[in-house]
Amino acid sequence: MQPGAGGARITRMVLLPVLDLFAGAGGLSMGLVEAGFDAVAAVEANADACATYRARHPGAKLYEQDVATVDFATMKGHVAVVAGGPPCQPFSVGGKRLAAGDPRDGVPQFVRAVSEIRPPAFLMENVAGLATRSAYLAGVVGELAALGYTVDWRVIEAAGFAVPQLRRRLFVVGTKGGGFCFPAAQGPPVPAGSVVDPDHPLGQPNTSLVTYARNPSLRPGPYHGHLWNGGGRPIDLRRPAPTMLASMGGNKTPWVDTLGVVPTYHAHLLAGGPARHGRVPGARRITVEEAALLQGFPAGTTFCGPRSSQYRQVGNAVPPPLARAVGTALREVLGRRRG
Repeated sequence: MQPGAGGARITRMVLLPVLDLFAGAGGLSMGLVEAGFDAVAAVEANADACATYRARHPGAKLYEQDVATVDFATMKGHVAVVAGGPPCQPFSVGGKRLAAGDPRDGVPQFVRAVSEIRPPAFLMENVAGLATRSAYLAGVVGELAALGYTVDWRVIEAAGFAVPQLRRRLFVVGTKGGGFCFPAAQGPPVPAGSVVDPDHPLGQPNTSLVTYARNPSLRPGPYHGHLWNGGGRPIDLRRPAPTMLASMGGNKTPWVDTLGVVPTYHAHLLAGGPARHGRVPGARRITVEEAALLQGFPAGTTFCGPRSSQYRQVGNAVPPPLARAVGTALREVLGRRRG
């Protein structure tokens, strides 16, 4: 604290140092910085993601290497929070869900970092599918609790935190002494159309075509089912977008319907009309810039590397507004103890 104008005293927030593991493009770090933390160090093996992270957090010490090769014991006493989102392929519903049997499982390395650093708190983010692996998750929680932490976990829908996208994520938070409470949703869902204009695309166009499926699979709603080839689904701009995947870039990239084809074609099929073939008129894939906005990144956020890598970085990122909300709740707990 120090005197201000007229003798008033101003309280300056003490920034708490954070280590971000599996940092990717830095979405988690960005949200935590906005919550009052200081991103002092990060670990990331992908060169493109490192370039993106370095440009966004130039003051952080960046370990451009495999997490398994980092000696975390040297950081003990210098980090208030160990944060990170270990690779989610072992638990993703889109994968084989091998959990501990998957060599890409980064959760043990996250636990090792916490064990060697023993920070006041940790924050781990992952796909919601990890919560369904009850025995595995219970084992991880047990290991962390044995280190002296009160551990809480919850699956959170990002759409409740000003992210215009349906994205359910698991957060596991540990504190020494407890007292942490997950934040409640901060408002109604934000529609994708609030950041994506169908007629005015942002950035470099994605030229991957959208074509009709040869054998369409109907669902009650026009934006569901499989009426189009490829994994990219049409976006109903009146509602949050479907989950942005790391596999975006080609025909798995979501798309916008500029001519209103989606509802009319769905009605056509429901009425017994024949399947159509060829290119879907007026359909365009979203750009990297639009995908980033749907992921909650601020306008103008840039990503390094080729376009395929940029899409992957966006899809792998933690939505910054969601990270900020959870980080703010954690910051309040740690702030009370420092006070």
